[in-house]
Amino acid sequence: MICEFCGEQTVKKKVKKQHWLDGRLYVVENVEAEVCTECGERYYYAKTLDTIDRLLKSEHEVIDRMDVEVVSLK
Repeated sequence: MICEFCGEQTVKKKVKKQHWLDGRLYVVENVEAEVCTECGERYYYAKTLDTIDRLLKSEHEVIDRMDVEVVSLK
């Protein structure tokens, strides 16, 4: 696939994805994405995003927890 931003080629990679669902932030590992080899822009297939939503709405294993700071630029 071709990157919309810089016009370079993308490659399939497994990445960590920050994913918001129902007002909660999750970090999901091993997510397949198309990643631009030049600028790093990521593209996710709709099927992959649907799979993440289904996983998070069901019982799932939590492998780690972390604190996240929320700040504002005002």
